[in-house]
Amino acid sequence: MAAVSLRLGDLVWGKLGRYPPWPGKIVNPPKDLKKPRGKKCFFVKFFGTEDHAWIKVEQLKPYHAHKEEMIKINKGKRFQQAVDAVEEFLRRAKGKDQTSSHNSADDKNRRNSSEERSRPNSGDEKRKLSLSEGKVKKNMGEGKKRVSSGSSERGSKSPLKRAQEQSPRKRGRPPKDEKDLTIPESSTVKGIMAGPMAAFKWQPAVSEPVKDADPHFHHFLLSQTEKPAVCYQAITKKLKICEEETGSTSIQAADSTAVNGSITPTDKKIGFLGLGLMGSGIVSNLLKMGHTVTVWNRTAEKEGARLGRTPAEVVSTCDITFACVSDPKAAKDLVLGPSGVLQGIRPGKCYVDMSTVDADTVTELAQVIVSRGGRFLEAPVSGNQQLSNDGMLVILAAGDRGLYEDCSSCFQAMGKTSFFLGEVGNAAKMMLIVNMVQGSFMATIAEGLTLAQVTGQSQQTLLDILNQGQLASIFLDQKCQNILQGNFKPDFYLKYIQKDLRLAIALGDAVNHPTPMAAAANEVYKRAKALDQSDNDMSAVYRAYIH
Repeated sequence: MAAVSLRLGDLVWGKLGRYPPWPGKIVNPPKDLKKPRGKKCFFVKFFGTEDHAWIKVEQLKPYHAHKEEMIKINKGKRFQQAVDAVEEFLRRAKGKDQTSSHNSADDKNRRNSSEERSRPNSGDEKRKLSLSEGKVKKNMGEGKKRVSSGSSERGSKSPLKRAQEQSPRKRGRPPKDEKDLTIPESSTVKGIMAGPMAAFKWQPAVSEPVKDADPHFHHFLLSQTEKPAVCYQAITKKLKICEEETGSTSIQAADSTAVNGSITPTDKKIGFLGLGLMGSGIVSNLLKMGHTVTVWNRTAEKEGARLGRTPAEVVSTCDITFACVSDPKAAKDLVLGPSGVLQGIRPGKCYVDMSTVDADTVTELAQVIVSRGGRFLEAPVSGNQQLSNDGMLVILAAGDRGLYEDCSSCFQAMGKTSFFLGEVGNAAKMMLIVNMVQGSFMATIAEGLTLAQVTGQSQQTLLDILNQGQLASIFLDQKCQNILQGNFKPDFYLKYIQKDLRLAIALGDAVNHPTPMAAAANEVYKRAKALDQSDNDMSAVYRAYIH
Protein backbone atom coordinates (compact mmCIF):
# COMPACT_ATOMS: atom_id res chain seq x y z
CA MET A 1 0.00 0.00 0.00
CA ALA A 2 1.31 3.45 -0.92
CA ALA A 3 2.45 5.64 1.94
CA VAL A 4 -0.39 7.72 3.37
CA SER A 5 0.20 11.21 4.76
CA LEU A 6 -1.19 11.55 8.28
CA ARG A 7 -1.47 14.57 10.52
CA LEU A 8 -2.83 15.52 13.90
CA GLY A 9 -6.58 15.37 14.14
CA ASP A 10 -6.84 12.49 11.64
CA LEU A 11 -8.96 9.48 12.48
CA VAL A 12 -7.02 6.23 12.12
CA TRP A 13 -6.93 2.51 12.79
CA GLY A 14 -4.06 1.71 15.14
CA LYS A 15 -2.61 -1.67 16.10
CA LEU A 16 -1.95 -2.04 19.83
CA GLY A 17 0.17 -5.12 20.59
CA ARG A 18 -1.72 -8.32 19.88
CA TYR A 19 -5.11 -6.65 20.07
CA PRO A 20 -7.18 -6.09 16.91
CA PRO A 21 -6.89 -2.82 14.96
CA TRP A 22 -8.76 -0.16 16.94
CA PRO A 23 -10.19 3.21 15.93
CA GLY A 24 -8.46 6.27 17.29
CA LYS A 25 -7.51 9.87 16.68
CA ILE A 26 -4.05 11.39 16.33
CA VAL A 27 -3.81 13.93 19.14
CA ASN A 28 -1.31 16.18 20.81
CA PRO A 29 0.65 14.33 23.54
CA PRO A 30 0.91 15.70 27.08
CA LYS A 31 3.67 18.31 27.38
CA ASP A 32 5.72 16.17 29.77
CA LEU A 33 5.62 13.05 27.58
CA LYS A 34 8.69 12.63 25.41
CA LYS A 35 8.40 11.40 21.85
CA PRO A 36 10.21 8.04 21.38
CA ARG A 37 13.33 8.06 19.26
CA GLY A 38 13.54 6.26 15.99
CA LYS A 39 10.93 5.98 13.29
CA LYS A 40 8.22 8.59 12.92
CA CYS A 41 5.24 7.94 15.14
CA PHE A 42 2.06 9.65 16.31
CA PHE A 43 0.34 9.83 19.66
CA VAL A 44 -3.07 8.15 19.31
CA LYS A 45 -6.11 8.34 21.57
CA PHE A 46 -8.30 5.24 21.16
CA PHE A 47 -12.07 5.53 21.12
CA GLY A 48 -14.10 3.56 23.67
CA THR A 49 -11.11 3.09 26.03
CA GLU A 50 -8.84 5.16 28.23
CA ASP A 51 -5.78 4.03 26.27
CA HIS A 52 -3.28 6.30 24.54
CA ALA A 53 -0.09 5.21 22.82
CA TRP A 54 2.80 6.26 20.61
CA ILE A 55 2.40 4.24 17.41
CA LYS A 56 4.64 4.06 14.34
CA VAL A 57 3.30 5.46 11.10
CA GLU A 58 3.40 2.05 9.42
CA GLN A 59 1.08 0.73 12.11
CA LEU A 60 -1.60 3.26 11.30
CA LYS A 61 -4.23 3.28 8.56
CA PRO A 62 -6.74 6.01 7.66
CA TYR A 63 -10.10 5.43 9.32
CA HIS A 64 -12.49 6.03 6.43
CA ALA A 65 -10.47 4.16 3.77
CA HIS A 66 -10.32 0.97 5.85
CA LYS A 67 -13.55 1.16 7.86
CA GLU A 68 -15.41 -1.58 5.98
CA GLU A 69 -12.39 -3.88 6.07
CA MET A 70 -12.00 -3.53 9.84
CA ILE A 71 -15.68 -3.95 10.62
CA LYS A 72 -15.71 -7.23 8.68
CA ILE A 73 -12.86 -8.80 10.66
CA ASN A 74 -13.80 -7.53 14.12
CA LYS A 75 -17.19 -8.35 15.63
CA GLY A 76 -16.74 -7.78 19.36
CA LYS A 77 -19.24 -5.75 21.35
CA ARG A 78 -16.65 -3.31 22.66
CA PHE A 79 -15.20 -2.92 19.18
CA GLN A 80 -18.65 -1.95 17.88
CA GLN A 81 -19.03 0.50 20.76
CA ALA A 82 -15.72 2.08 19.76
CA VAL A 83 -16.85 2.42 16.14
CA ASP A 84 -20.14 3.94 17.34
CA ALA A 85 -18.11 6.44 19.37
CA VAL A 86 -16.21 7.44 16.23
CA GLU A 87 -19.44 7.93 14.28
CA GLU A 88 -20.90 10.04 17.11
CA PHE A 89 -17.73 12.12 17.10
CA LEU A 90 -18.08 12.65 13.33
CA ARG A 91 -21.75 13.61 13.67
CA ARG A 92 -20.93 16.21 16.32
CA ALA A 93 -18.04 17.57 14.29
CA LYS A 94 -20.28 17.86 11.22
CA GLY A 95 -22.95 19.67 13.25
CA LYS A 96 -20.38 22.13 14.56
CA ASP A 97 -19.03 22.74 11.05
CA GLN A 98 -22.51 23.49 9.73
CA THR A 99 -23.25 25.87 12.61
CA SER A 100 -19.86 27.52 12.16
CA SER A 101 -20.40 27.90 8.39
CA HIS A 102 -23.82 29.47 8.95
CA ASN A 103 -22.46 31.91 11.53
CA SER A 104 -19.48 32.73 9.31
CA ALA A 105 -21.77 33.57 6.41
CA ASP A 106 -23.84 35.92 8.60
CA ASP A 107 -20.69 37.57 9.92
CA LYS A 108 -19.34 38.02 6.42
CA ASN A 109 -22.57 39.68 5.25
CA ARG A 110 -22.50 42.03 8.24
CA ARG A 111 -18.85 42.93 7.62
CA ASN A 112 -19.47 43.58 3.92
CA SER A 113 -22.41 45.82 4.76
CA SER A 114 -20.35 47.72 7.30
CA GLU A 115 -17.39 48.07 4.93
CA GLU A 116 -19.64 49.52 2.25
CA ARG A 117 -20.76 52.23 4.64
CA SER A 118 -17.27 53.07 5.92
CA ARG A 119 -15.17 52.56 2.76
CA PRO A 120 -12.61 55.41 2.31
CA ASN A 121 -13.12 57.67 -0.69
CA SER A 122 -9.74 59.37 -0.92
CA GLY A 123 -6.50 58.05 -2.47
CA ASP A 124 -4.58 59.22 0.62
CA GLU A 125 -6.42 56.68 2.79
CA LYS A 126 -5.51 53.88 0.37
CA ARG A 127 -1.83 54.90 0.39
CA LYS A 128 -1.81 54.94 4.20
CA LEU A 129 -3.25 51.42 4.23
CA SER A 130 -0.60 50.22 1.78
CA LEU A 131 2.23 51.71 3.87
CA SER A 132 0.82 50.12 7.01
CA GLU A 133 0.72 46.69 5.37
CA GLY A 134 4.34 47.09 4.27
CA LYS A 135 5.45 47.78 7.83
CA VAL A 136 3.59 44.69 9.09
CA LYS A 137 5.27 42.46 6.49
CA LYS A 138 8.69 43.89 7.35
CA ASN A 139 8.16 43.24 11.05
CA MET A 140 7.00 39.69 10.32
CA GLY A 141 10.17 39.07 8.30
CA GLU A 142 12.33 40.27 11.17
CA GLY A 143 10.37 38.01 13.51
CA LYS A 144 11.09 35.02 11.33
CA LYS A 145 14.80 35.81 11.31
CA ARG A 146 14.82 36.00 15.11
CA VAL A 147 13.08 32.64 15.44
CA SER A 148 15.50 31.05 12.96
CA SER A 149 18.44 32.45 14.89
CA GLY A 150 17.02 31.08 18.13
CA SER A 151 16.65 27.63 16.59
CA SER A 152 20.28 27.71 15.53
CA GLU A 153 21.38 28.59 19.04
CA ARG A 154 19.35 25.74 20.50
CA GLY A 155 20.99 23.33 18.09
CA SER A 156 24.38 23.95 19.66
CA LYS A 157 23.20 23.15 23.18
CA SER A 158 22.94 19.81 24.93
CA PRO A 159 19.75 17.71 24.57
CA LEU A 160 18.96 18.29 28.26
CA LYS A 161 19.13 22.08 27.89
CA ARG A 162 17.07 21.96 24.73
CA ALA A 163 14.41 19.96 26.52
CA GLN A 164 14.36 22.45 29.39
CA GLU A 165 14.04 25.42 27.04
CA GLN A 166 11.35 23.84 24.93
CA SER A 167 9.03 23.13 27.84
CA PRO A 168 6.82 25.02 28.10
CA ARG A 169 6.86 25.78 24.35
CA LYS A 170 7.72 29.35 23.47
CA ARG A 171 6.03 31.27 20.71
CA GLY A 172 7.39 30.52 17.28
CA ARG A 173 7.70 27.64 14.93
CA PRO A 174 8.10 24.23 16.60
CA PRO A 175 11.19 22.09 15.94
CA LYS A 176 11.17 20.15 12.70
CA ASP A 177 10.69 16.74 14.27
CA GLU A 178 7.66 17.90 16.27
CA LYS A 179 6.03 20.39 13.92
CA ASP A 180 3.12 18.03 13.27
CA LEU A 181 2.47 17.52 16.95
CA THR A 182 1.51 21.05 18.00
CA ILE A 183 -2.23 21.39 18.21
CA PRO A 184 -4.23 22.88 21.06
CA GLU A 185 -5.49 19.60 22.40
CA SER A 186 -4.47 17.77 25.56
CA SER A 187 -5.59 14.56 27.21
CA THR A 188 -5.19 12.68 30.47
CA VAL A 189 -3.01 9.65 29.93
CA LYS A 190 -4.21 6.60 31.79
CA GLY A 191 -2.46 3.88 29.75
CA ILE A 192 0.75 4.83 27.98
CA MET A 193 3.05 2.76 25.82
CA ALA A 194 6.76 3.01 26.33
CA GLY A 195 7.48 3.17 22.64
CA PRO A 196 6.13 2.51 19.18
CA MET A 197 4.82 -0.96 18.60
CA ALA A 198 6.52 -3.61 16.53
CA ALA A 199 5.52 -4.08 12.90
CA PHE A 200 2.26 -5.89 12.47
CA LYS A 201 0.01 -7.54 9.94
CA TRP A 202 -3.67 -6.75 9.62
CA GLN A 203 -5.23 -9.99 10.78
CA PRO A 204 -8.47 -10.82 12.57
CA ALA A 205 -8.15 -11.06 16.31
CA VAL A 206 -10.61 -12.23 18.90
CA SER A 207 -9.36 -10.19 21.81
CA GLU A 208 -10.39 -6.67 22.73
CA PRO A 209 -8.36 -3.92 24.37
CA VAL A 210 -8.18 -4.08 28.11
CA LYS A 211 -9.76 -1.25 30.04
CA ASP A 212 -8.68 -0.72 33.61
CA ALA A 213 -11.93 -0.40 35.52
CA ASP A 214 -10.59 -1.00 39.03
CA PRO A 215 -8.59 1.82 40.66
CA HIS A 216 -6.80 -0.72 42.87
CA PHE A 217 -5.10 -2.30 39.85
CA HIS A 218 -2.13 -0.81 38.03
CA HIS A 219 -2.76 -0.90 34.27
CA PHE A 220 0.07 -0.01 31.96
CA LEU A 221 0.47 -0.35 28.20
CA LEU A 222 4.17 -0.90 27.80
CA SER A 223 6.65 -1.49 25.02
CA GLN A 224 6.32 -4.38 22.62
CA THR A 225 9.21 -6.51 21.36
CA GLU A 226 9.53 -7.63 17.76
CA LYS A 227 10.89 -11.11 18.48
CA PRO A 228 9.25 -13.81 20.63
CA ALA A 229 12.44 -14.66 22.49
CA VAL A 230 14.78 -12.34 24.37
CA CYS A 231 17.90 -14.11 25.59
CA TYR A 232 20.82 -12.65 27.51
CA GLN A 233 22.96 -12.63 24.38
CA ALA A 234 20.34 -10.65 22.46
CA ILE A 235 20.00 -8.20 25.33
CA THR A 236 23.73 -7.50 25.52
CA LYS A 237 23.95 -6.70 21.81
CA LYS A 238 21.75 -3.64 22.36
CA LEU A 239 22.98 -2.65 25.83
CA LYS A 240 26.30 -1.79 27.34
CA ILE A 241 27.71 -4.00 30.09
CA CYS A 242 29.61 -2.36 32.90
CA GLU A 243 32.09 -4.32 35.02
CA GLU A 244 31.89 -2.85 38.52
CA GLU A 245 34.59 -3.11 41.15
CA THR A 246 32.63 -5.82 42.91
CA GLY A 247 32.97 -8.09 39.87
CA SER A 248 29.23 -8.34 39.29
CA THR A 249 27.91 -7.88 35.79
CA SER A 250 25.77 -4.76 35.69
CA ILE A 251 23.63 -4.26 32.61
CA GLN A 252 22.52 -0.75 31.82
CA ALA A 253 20.45 0.69 29.00
CA ALA A 254 22.69 2.33 26.38
CA ASP A 255 20.49 5.38 26.86
CA SER A 256 19.73 5.37 30.56
CA THR A 257 16.73 7.67 30.12
CA ALA A 258 13.46 5.76 30.48
CA VAL A 259 11.68 5.46 27.14
CA ASN A 260 8.29 5.92 28.76
CA GLY A 261 7.94 9.41 30.12
CA SER A 262 5.28 8.23 32.58
CA ILE A 263 7.63 5.83 34.39
CA THR A 264 10.43 7.13 36.58
CA PRO A 265 12.81 4.22 37.19
CA THR A 266 13.79 3.68 40.79
CA ASP A 267 17.27 4.80 41.77
CA LYS A 268 17.71 1.54 43.69
CA LYS A 269 20.09 -1.07 42.29
CA ILE A 270 18.16 -4.02 40.88
CA GLY A 271 19.34 -7.62 40.79
CA PHE A 272 17.75 -10.47 38.83
CA LEU A 273 18.34 -14.19 39.24
CA GLY A 274 17.15 -16.54 36.51
CA LEU A 275 17.09 -15.86 32.75
CA GLY A 276 14.62 -18.50 31.61
CA LEU A 277 11.59 -18.08 29.37
CA MET A 278 10.08 -15.50 31.69
CA GLY A 279 13.18 -13.93 33.23
CA SER A 280 14.80 -12.83 29.97
CA GLY A 281 11.77 -10.83 28.90
CA ILE A 282 11.38 -9.28 32.35
CA VAL A 283 15.02 -8.14 32.43
CA SER A 284 14.72 -6.71 28.93
CA ASN A 285 11.75 -4.56 29.95
CA LEU A 286 13.43 -3.42 33.16
CA LEU A 287 16.31 -2.17 31.04
CA LYS A 288 14.04 -0.45 28.55
CA MET A 289 12.50 1.54 31.37
CA GLY A 290 15.90 2.83 32.49
CA HIS A 291 16.71 0.50 35.40
CA THR A 292 20.25 -0.73 36.02
CA VAL A 293 20.14 -4.50 36.47
CA THR A 294 22.71 -6.98 37.74
CA VAL A 295 21.96 -10.51 36.49
CA TRP A 296 22.85 -14.09 37.33
CA ASN A 297 21.65 -17.36 35.86
CA ARG A 298 21.83 -20.74 37.56
CA THR A 299 22.85 -22.51 34.34
CA ALA A 300 26.57 -22.09 33.78
CA GLU A 301 26.11 -21.42 30.08
CA LYS A 302 22.91 -19.80 28.80
CA GLU A 303 22.52 -18.74 25.17
CA GLY A 304 26.25 -18.20 24.79
CA ALA A 305 26.62 -16.03 27.90
CA ARG A 306 28.97 -17.14 30.67
CA LEU A 307 28.35 -15.06 33.76
CA GLY A 308 30.08 -17.05 36.49
CA ARG A 309 28.55 -14.94 39.30
CA THR A 310 26.80 -16.07 42.50
CA PRO A 311 23.36 -15.21 43.90
CA ALA A 312 24.99 -14.05 47.14
CA GLU A 313 27.15 -11.56 45.26
CA VAL A 314 24.19 -10.14 43.34
CA VAL A 315 22.13 -9.72 46.53
CA SER A 316 25.01 -8.09 48.41
CA THR A 317 25.57 -5.49 45.67
CA CYS A 318 21.91 -4.68 44.94
CA ASP A 319 19.10 -3.05 46.89
CA ILE A 320 16.27 -5.20 45.50
CA THR A 321 16.88 -8.64 44.00
CA PHE A 322 14.24 -10.46 41.97
CA ALA A 323 14.31 -14.19 41.26
CA CYS A 324 12.33 -16.31 38.82
CA VAL A 325 13.07 -20.04 38.74
CA SER A 326 11.18 -23.17 37.81
CA ASP A 327 9.91 -24.95 40.93
CA PRO A 328 10.05 -25.21 44.76
CA LYS A 329 13.34 -27.12 44.78
CA ALA A 330 15.06 -24.58 42.53
CA ALA A 331 13.66 -21.71 44.65
CA LYS A 332 15.00 -23.27 47.88
CA ASP A 333 18.39 -24.13 46.38
CA LEU A 334 18.75 -20.55 45.14
CA VAL A 335 18.25 -19.16 48.64
CA LEU A 336 19.67 -21.88 50.91
CA GLY A 337 22.34 -23.44 48.69
CA PRO A 338 26.10 -22.69 48.53
CA SER A 339 26.75 -19.01 47.75
CA GLY A 340 22.99 -18.60 47.81
CA VAL A 341 20.79 -15.58 48.37
CA LEU A 342 20.77 -15.98 52.15
CA GLN A 343 24.52 -15.46 52.33
CA GLY A 344 24.15 -12.03 50.73
CA ILE A 345 21.23 -10.90 52.89
CA ARG A 346 21.88 -8.30 55.56
CA PRO A 347 19.59 -5.70 57.18
CA GLY A 348 17.72 -3.67 54.59
CA LYS A 349 18.36 -5.98 51.63
CA CYS A 350 15.21 -6.86 49.68
CA TYR A 351 14.32 -10.16 48.00
CA VAL A 352 11.37 -10.65 45.63
CA ASP A 353 10.59 -14.23 44.57
CA MET A 354 8.61 -14.36 41.30
CA SER A 355 8.64 -18.16 41.00
CA THR A 356 5.41 -20.15 41.01
CA VAL A 357 5.72 -22.36 44.08
CA ASP A 358 3.53 -23.62 46.93
CA ALA A 359 2.64 -21.52 49.95
CA ASP A 360 4.75 -23.63 52.35
CA THR A 361 7.89 -23.06 50.29
CA VAL A 362 7.43 -19.32 49.99
CA THR A 363 6.62 -19.01 53.70
CA GLU A 364 9.83 -20.86 54.60
CA LEU A 365 11.88 -18.58 52.33
CA ALA A 366 10.25 -15.47 53.78
CA GLN A 367 11.11 -16.59 57.33
CA VAL A 368 14.81 -17.15 56.65
CA ILE A 369 15.17 -13.87 54.72
CA VAL A 370 13.46 -11.83 57.43
CA SER A 371 15.47 -13.63 60.16
CA ARG A 372 18.61 -12.08 58.63
CA GLY A 373 17.09 -8.59 58.66
CA GLY A 374 16.01 -8.70 55.03
CA ARG A 375 12.65 -7.75 53.51
CA PHE A 376 10.60 -10.27 51.51
CA LEU A 377 7.91 -10.10 48.86
CA GLU A 378 6.47 -12.93 46.82
CA ALA A 379 5.38 -11.86 43.33
CA PRO A 380 4.59 -14.78 40.99
CA VAL A 381 3.45 -13.74 37.52
CA SER A 382 0.59 -14.89 35.34
CA GLY A 383 1.47 -15.01 31.67
CA ASN A 384 3.75 -16.68 29.18
CA GLN A 385 6.96 -15.95 27.29
CA GLN A 386 5.32 -13.61 24.79
CA LEU A 387 3.56 -11.59 27.50
CA SER A 388 6.84 -11.43 29.40
CA ASN A 389 8.59 -10.04 26.32
CA ASP A 390 5.74 -7.58 25.76
CA GLY A 391 5.80 -6.35 29.36
CA MET A 392 2.18 -7.42 29.79
CA LEU A 393 2.40 -9.84 32.71
CA VAL A 394 -0.08 -9.90 35.61
CA ILE A 395 1.78 -9.71 38.92
CA LEU A 396 0.38 -11.23 42.13
CA ALA A 397 2.21 -9.92 45.17
CA ALA A 398 2.07 -10.58 48.92
CA GLY A 399 4.24 -9.90 51.94
CA ASP A 400 6.04 -6.64 52.73
CA ARG A 401 3.69 -3.85 51.57
CA GLY A 402 6.44 -1.25 51.70
CA LEU A 403 8.63 -3.36 49.45
CA TYR A 404 5.69 -3.76 47.06
CA GLU A 405 5.55 0.05 46.79
CA ASP A 406 9.33 0.24 46.31
CA CYS A 407 8.99 -2.16 43.37
CA SER A 408 6.41 0.05 41.67
CA SER A 409 8.54 1.16 38.69
CA CYS A 410 9.81 -2.40 38.18
CA PHE A 411 6.28 -3.83 38.14
CA GLN A 412 5.21 -1.12 35.72
CA ALA A 413 8.07 -2.09 33.43
CA MET A 414 7.33 -5.80 33.41
CA GLY A 415 3.53 -5.97 33.68
CA LYS A 416 0.22 -4.38 32.85
CA THR A 417 -1.45 -5.08 36.20
CA SER A 418 -0.35 -5.85 39.74
CA PHE A 419 -2.34 -7.10 42.74
CA PHE A 420 -1.31 -6.91 46.38
CA LEU A 421 -2.93 -9.86 48.17
CA GLY A 422 -1.84 -9.45 51.78
CA GLU A 423 0.30 -11.82 53.82
CA VAL A 424 2.96 -14.16 52.45
CA GLY A 425 1.48 -17.32 50.94
CA ASN A 426 -1.63 -15.70 49.48
CA ALA A 427 0.00 -14.93 46.14
CA ALA A 428 1.33 -18.49 45.84
CA LYS A 429 -2.14 -19.93 46.49
CA MET A 430 -3.82 -17.58 44.03
CA MET A 431 -1.21 -18.27 41.35
CA LEU A 432 -1.72 -22.04 41.66
CA ILE A 433 -5.49 -21.62 41.37
CA VAL A 434 -5.09 -19.46 38.24
CA ASN A 435 -2.77 -21.98 36.62
CA MET A 436 -5.02 -24.87 37.66
CA VAL A 437 -7.86 -23.25 35.72
CA GLN A 438 -5.60 -22.56 32.76
CA GLY A 439 -4.14 -26.05 32.67
CA SER A 440 -7.53 -27.71 32.94
CA PHE A 441 -8.89 -25.49 30.16
CA MET A 442 -5.96 -26.39 27.90
CA ALA A 443 -6.62 -30.10 28.43
CA THR A 444 -10.29 -29.55 27.59
CA ILE A 445 -9.36 -27.72 24.38
CA ALA A 446 -7.15 -30.64 23.32
CA GLU A 447 -9.90 -33.10 24.19
CA GLY A 448 -12.44 -31.19 22.12
CA LEU A 449 -10.18 -30.98 19.06
CA THR A 450 -9.41 -34.68 19.12
CA LEU A 451 -13.09 -35.56 19.58
CA ALA A 452 -13.93 -33.38 16.57
CA GLN A 453 -11.30 -35.21 14.53
CA VAL A 454 -12.44 -38.73 15.36
CA THR A 455 -16.08 -37.88 14.69
CA GLY A 456 -15.32 -36.48 11.24
CA GLN A 457 -15.69 -32.79 12.15
CA SER A 458 -13.38 -30.04 10.99
CA GLN A 459 -11.01 -28.88 13.72
CA GLN A 460 -10.61 -25.52 11.98
CA THR A 461 -14.37 -25.05 11.90
CA LEU A 462 -14.55 -25.87 15.61
CA LEU A 463 -11.96 -23.17 16.27
CA ASP A 464 -13.86 -20.65 14.12
CA ILE A 465 -17.05 -21.38 16.07
CA LEU A 466 -15.31 -21.04 19.44
CA ASN A 467 -13.71 -17.77 18.33
CA GLN A 468 -17.14 -16.31 17.63
CA GLY A 469 -18.60 -17.37 20.98
CA GLN A 470 -18.20 -16.53 24.65
CA LEU A 471 -15.01 -18.57 24.99
CA ALA A 472 -13.15 -16.42 22.46
CA SER A 473 -9.74 -15.37 23.78
CA ILE A 474 -6.13 -14.94 22.69
CA PHE A 475 -5.22 -18.03 24.73
CA LEU A 476 -7.83 -20.22 23.00
CA ASP A 477 -6.87 -19.04 19.53
CA GLN A 478 -3.12 -19.38 20.03
CA LYS A 479 -3.21 -22.83 21.58
CA CYS A 480 -5.61 -24.15 18.93
CA GLN A 481 -3.38 -22.72 16.22
CA ASN A 482 -0.40 -24.48 17.82
CA ILE A 483 -2.25 -27.78 17.60
CA LEU A 484 -3.56 -27.28 14.06
CA GLN A 485 -0.08 -26.30 12.82
CA GLY A 486 1.74 -28.94 14.86
CA ASN A 487 3.91 -26.19 16.34
CA PHE A 488 4.67 -26.84 20.00
CA LYS A 489 7.56 -24.43 20.53
CA PRO A 490 7.35 -23.61 24.26
CA ASP A 491 5.61 -20.44 25.33
CA PHE A 492 4.75 -22.09 28.67
CA TYR A 493 6.47 -25.43 29.33
CA LEU A 494 4.17 -28.42 29.64
CA LYS A 495 6.23 -29.73 32.57
CA TYR A 496 5.61 -26.51 34.50
CA ILE A 497 1.84 -26.47 34.03
CA GLN A 498 1.78 -30.09 35.21
CA LYS A 499 3.82 -29.06 38.25
CA ASP A 500 1.32 -26.30 38.99
CA LEU A 501 -1.62 -28.70 38.67
CA ARG A 502 0.09 -31.09 41.08
CA LEU A 503 0.66 -28.29 43.61
CA ALA A 504 -2.91 -27.02 43.22
CA ILE A 505 -4.30 -30.49 43.90
CA ALA A 506 -2.10 -30.67 47.02
CA LEU A 507 -3.46 -27.27 48.07
CA GLY A 508 -6.99 -28.64 47.78
CA ASP A 509 -6.05 -31.75 49.76
CA ALA A 510 -4.61 -29.60 52.56
CA VAL A 511 -7.99 -27.97 53.14
CA ASN A 512 -10.02 -31.09 52.28
CA HIS A 513 -11.42 -29.53 49.09
CA PRO A 514 -12.07 -31.78 46.08
CA THR A 515 -10.35 -30.94 42.79
CA PRO A 516 -11.53 -33.76 40.46
CA MET A 517 -11.27 -31.70 37.24
CA ALA A 518 -7.70 -30.66 37.98
CA ALA A 519 -6.85 -34.24 38.96
CA ALA A 520 -8.16 -35.56 35.64
CA ALA A 521 -6.25 -32.92 33.68
CA ASN A 522 -3.11 -33.71 35.67
CA GLU A 523 -3.25 -37.34 34.56
CA VAL A 524 -3.43 -36.28 30.91
CA TYR A 525 -0.36 -34.05 31.33
CA LYS A 526 1.49 -36.87 33.07
CA ARG A 527 0.79 -39.05 30.04
CA ALA A 528 2.07 -36.29 27.74
CA LYS A 529 5.27 -36.12 29.81
CA ALA A 530 5.67 -39.86 29.39
CA LEU A 531 5.54 -39.20 25.64
CA ASP A 532 8.54 -36.84 25.95
CA GLN A 533 6.50 -33.64 25.70
CA SER A 534 7.85 -32.04 28.91
CA ASP A 535 9.92 -29.38 27.14
CA ASN A 536 7.24 -28.55 24.58
CA ASP A 537 4.48 -26.00 25.01
CA MET A 538 1.53 -26.93 27.23
CA SER A 539 -0.59 -27.30 24.07
CA ALA A 540 1.41 -30.47 23.34
CA VAL A 541 -0.98 -32.16 25.82
CA TYR A 542 -2.93 -32.78 22.59
CA ARG A 543 -0.50 -35.59 21.79
CA ALA A 544 -1.61 -37.48 24.88
CA TYR A 545 -4.98 -37.95 23.15
CA ILE A 546 -3.67 -39.13 19.78
CA HIS A 547 -1.15 -41.74 20.98
